[in-house]
Amino acid sequence: MLLGGPGLAVETLRASFSRLGMTLVRLSDIDAAWIDAQRDILLVDGDCPLDPGLAGPAGSLIPRAPAIGLVGVEAPSRLKALMDLGVTAFLRKPVHAAAVYAALFLSVNSYNRLRGMELALADHESRRRGRRAVVKAVVQLMQAAEISDDEAYDVLRRESMRRRISIEDYAGLLIADLSVTQPLPDRKKWA
Repeated sequence: MLLGGPGLAVETLRASFSRLGMTLVRLSDIDAAWIDAQRDILLVDGDCPLDPGLAGPAGSLIPRAPAIGLVGVEAPSRLKALMDLGVTAFLRKPVHAAAVYAALFLSVNSYNRLRGMELALADHESRRRGRRAVVKAVVQLMQAAEISDDEAYDVLRRESMRRRISIEDYAGLLIADLSVTQPLPDRKKWA
């Protein structure tokens, strides 16, 4: 997918992509919402006005797909604008065929690494928020079953593993259940 001005010569890009089994499509010819990170690569001309809508979903620090910046003028403001869009590789204009594969390789692998880190951070953030539920569930189990904090945590861990859900999710379910149902069954059940 190419986002570039009308004056951008694309013959070298088209020929290089063709040798790699890829096709070049102008982004103006398609709906940007259909960009798929599994199959598309964005080529963004840094010498054209940049559309902030190319950036990923709200809260994401990476674009919708791997992105390569086409750089003609290396002004700091233009490079920063490309970096803000999440570009992870650059091709200098005029584009030389020998540089295309390296830029593709770098862009795709950097994108995958960033996506993995973003997913891991989201998972850690979710778990961090869920720790409050774990603490509440431990306290409620201690009070309801008259057990120590270590025993209550072991109950949470064992039951969450048995149900194959995270301890934070199980604690949330247990808190909701404890607040509206009967007292817990006998503590011998958890021994």
